[in-house]
Amino acid sequence: MATDFTQEIKDLRSTMASVREVTDLARLEQQIAELEQQASDPSLWDDQERAQQVTSGLSRAKAEHDRVTGMDARIDDLEVLVEMAQEEDDADTLAEAERELTGLRKAVGELEVRTLLSGEYDERSAVVTIRAGAGGVDAADFAEMLLRMYLRWAERHGYPTKVMDTSYAEEAGLKSATFEVNVPYAYGNLSVEGGTHRLVRISPFDNQGRRQTSFAAVEVIPLIEGTDTIEIPENDLKIDVFRSSGPGGQSVNTTDSAVRMTHLPTGTVVSMQNEKSQIQNRAAALRVMQSRLLLLKRAEEAAERKELAGDIKASWGDQMRSYVLQPYQMVKDLRTEHEVGNPDKVFDGDIDDFIEAGIRWRKAQEKADAEA
Repeated sequence: MATDFTQEIKDLRSTMASVREVTDLARLEQQIAELEQQASDPSLWDDQERAQQVTSGLSRAKAEHDRVTGMDARIDDLEVLVEMAQEEDDADTLAEAERELTGLRKAVGELEVRTLLSGEYDERSAVVTIRAGAGGVDAADFAEMLLRMYLRWAERHGYPTKVMDTSYAEEAGLKSATFEVNVPYAYGNLSVEGGTHRLVRISPFDNQGRRQTSFAAVEVIPLIEGTDTIEIPENDLKIDVFRSSGPGGQSVNTTDSAVRMTHLPTGTVVSMQNEKSQIQNRAAALRVMQSRLLLLKRAEEAAERKELAGDIKASWGDQMRSYVLQPYQMVKDLRTEHEVGNPDKVFDGDIDDFIEAGIRWRKAQEKADAEA
């Protein structure tokens, strides 16, 4: 069936109209002008932290503006390309238009999803922690598979990452791992990945070749910023220093540089060992601790509001996604019902469709809760 370019372009323009409305280009342009004025002040760099905030904010605002206006320009160019192809009856140009339309559908869809990320911390970078759950060595191996999956996802997009802490299991895999994704909206995107993940496969660690089920937990928190106000009294923190360890428990550092920080009132624990010095590990641990306590505070406030409203139901189940390698191959998100039949691609970081479906599902849940 021939592509109805007229309708397709109309649909793209309709979606972009909604995107522009949410993005509010006029407000964004005003923000850019104000930040450019601040950035041009020679005295700005007397305060390095403030200068970093201004330049980063300006870069993000410009990128957001260019992303929207650039998409409008691509749709205009597609329309011209289609007109040329149809007027000259040029099959090659029409095929080029088909390819551009496919790319535009995906790009506009991603931009539409971005507009759904309107939560308080969605624009932040993310700190992701993966922990092995039930399932013994298979669970530890699964945790390592998930770590690679998320790092490959970030690599595919060119997002900078930093592994902050790794705790290796004795036989294989990881007890836990923590890493940062330092890009705007990393938290908004990855927050829908939080929850319990389940793996079903023939265990490579079982000499009888039996099928095993194992679990791993993924926690996603927004990265703390200097403007956030989370004060932690020194007496509330217990700090232990220990020797960093690599796979199999072998030492990778000659000094006791690793830090374990415990927030006594809540029992929250953060470990850091991948920086070069104890001071750096302590600073990194404090930043992640502040991020977790900030999110915990917001969660408690939300729980109180729900309790006052008489609605205590949880919107997230314990198990949110299954990765099945035996007796068939499928990865399925149990919230959104999105599924694919190629687990290898998923474990290689091809999870954009799962993230997009999760964001749309979460927005629908929020809307339903607001209307209830």
